[in-house]
Amino acid sequence: MVPWLIPVLGLLTMFGPMAIDMYLPGLPAIGRDFGADQATVQLTLSWFLVAFGFGQLAWGPLGDRYGRKAPAAAGILLFVGGSVGCALAGSVVGLAGWRFVQGLGAGAAPVLARAMVRDSFDKDRAASTMSLMMLVMGIAPMLAPLAGGQVLAHSGWRTIFWVLAGFGLVALAGLATLRETLHPSRRVMGGGVQALRSYLALARDRRFLGYVLSSGFVFAGMFAYIAGTPYVYIEYFGVPPQQYGFLFGLNVVGMMLVNTVNSRLVLRLGTDPLMRAGTAVAASMGCVLLAAGASGVGGLWGIVVPLVGYLGMTGLVGANGMAGALARVPERAGAASALAGTLQLGLGAGTGWLVGHFADGTPVPMCAIIAACGLLALCINLTLVRRA
Repeated sequence: MVPWLIPVLGLLTMFGPMAIDMYLPGLPAIGRDFGADQATVQLTLSWFLVAFGFGQLAWGPLGDRYGRKAPAAAGILLFVGGSVGCALAGSVVGLAGWRFVQGLGAGAAPVLARAMVRDSFDKDRAASTMSLMMLVMGIAPMLAPLAGGQVLAHSGWRTIFWVLAGFGLVALAGLATLRETLHPSRRVMGGGVQALRSYLALARDRRFLGYVLSSGFVFAGMFAYIAGTPYVYIEYFGVPPQQYGFLFGLNVVGMMLVNTVNSRLVLRLGTDPLMRAGTAVAASMGCVLLAAGASGVGGLWGIVVPLVGYLGMTGLVGANGMAGALARVPERAGAASALAGTLQLGLGAGTGWLVGHFADGTPVPMCAIIAACGLLALCINLTLVRRA
């Protein structure tokens, strides 16, 4: 095993956060340059997310059939081409179209990086490795918005996409240093029909769904936090926008710390007990958050502290849930990784919409949705995972 395996795999999982978070500071400038309103500019984010989520369903089976490295490299090249197209786009519709291409390519590397871990390690060691990967990936949401802001200040929004193209080439060079992890004898032959059969078989596996959905609902609470806190912190509590990044960073640091702890504990305690503990703490923190949001006890910090506790649990349920899901079907790790990623992204998109739909100017809708996500995660873990 090459000593830089985990940093490279962590780099391969960064495509989503890098492509989303780095260009967000440039959205107003994009609207001004193209004379487009906010809703039209938001299409550049929506089209990327749709392609990123559903594109994974194709990359997973391709990885099971042709090996991990070749499809991952193809996806990265597609991402690089899409980034160049974004940098040269002449209209906001053209930019949205190239973002769709970029999103299709971005979905390949994370899916197949997780499958490479499952090819190489047993369940608990895979969970430990994925925690370290998530620790590396955690750098992206902290640095990408800052880097995007600096590029925007000194050059312009188009340069952000040139930087993303360069990031893709660096990731491609890192991928080239790794060995292929899926031996030809273990590859799954077949086309689209075989891929559909794989997904139907996974959907009938109760324990697989237990791992995916229990971790997915905890992550869905994180999406509710992302959608709701800019309004709760800045508009309701009056936090200056420049301090919002500090509060956001507290949660990222908490997630990174818990991932570090999980990478060590999982080898001694096992995947399932730690995941169960993570969902239990997430449910508890969600209830505390709802009580504080509804009563106003603790003010701003009554919201911030339980959020740090809740979001920190993604470090327990994320890696352990993915490792548990992939361990169910090691012969179809690519398809399993793809379906898990798509379901989790879909749950996150749904909760983000719910926060906006039920917004009433108070923290209560966001807090209630996060609490519901934590409780659902715990119930699913206890019924589907523990029963087996």
